[in-house]
Amino acid sequence: MPPTRLPTITLNTGATTPQLGFGVFALDDEATARAVEAAIASGYRSIDTAAVYLNERGVGLGIRRSGIPRAELFVTTKLWNTHHLTAGEEAGHSLDRLGLDYVDLYLVHWPVSSAGTHLRAWDGLEEVRRSGAARSIGVSNFSREQVDEVIALGGTVPSVNQIELHPLHSQPELRAFHAERGIATQAWSPLGRGLALGTPEIGSIARELGVTEAQAILRWHLQLGTIPLPKSASADRIRENIDILGFELDATDMATIDALTIGRRVDESYYEWA
Repeated sequence: MPPTRLPTITLNTGATTPQLGFGVFALDDEATARAVEAAIASGYRSIDTAAVYLNERGVGLGIRRSGIPRAELFVTTKLWNTHHLTAGEEAGHSLDRLGLDYVDLYLVHWPVSSAGTHLRAWDGLEEVRRSGAARSIGVSNFSREQVDEVIALGGTVPSVNQIELHPLHSQPELRAFHAERGIATQAWSPLGRGLALGTPEIGSIARELGVTEAQAILRWHLQLGTIPLPKSASADRIRENIDILGFELDATDMATIDALTIGRRVDESYYEWA
């Protein structure tokens, strides 16, 4: 365990989540198990996966290998696009693969609004939550308008919207909207798949503070109030990415990183599902 506990954010359900999670996108089951075990040993207590990643079994294996009690972990998975009408069944399959009785957060992975099924998917997530299979429910990659469509159903307000968010695509308007609605902002690709690393501004801030560029960016996320989900298969990098509590960015540093946003996404092809 690290000497200092990670800060937490309270969701609109009253549940708390660490303000730094560990992502496992594009890792196979065995690599996932090793990475999750290393992440938990380094102090991470929030693990983010998805059915479409095909590594939920690896997440479960890493959790069991860690020896950490289930109650100390915050586990997230996601409903894939082709299963919007069978959320309850798919949640059960995810739990079987994870080897868990419940997840802490279950998300609609993409809205796929062109198919007109995202609201049906949300109805399904409501049932998943009522069944106890998920403690909190939310969305991922939803626009402001799509979130409002969900809220207009009159049921549960999403606890989270997980979006692409990094210094080159910081989405201030959407973050402000989330804050107005009481929705937490999670950040996938918090380092922009490396796009944000190597910028002169972040390099200068990192050198002045004696930290890595990745650490400086992840600290920026914490101070913004977002929940970044960095991923790595390297045990050294996993430990490095969580070591962000011993320094702070000042107002000038924050403004400098804020000013880098140019709306640059990591890959436009991801957004075909929006």
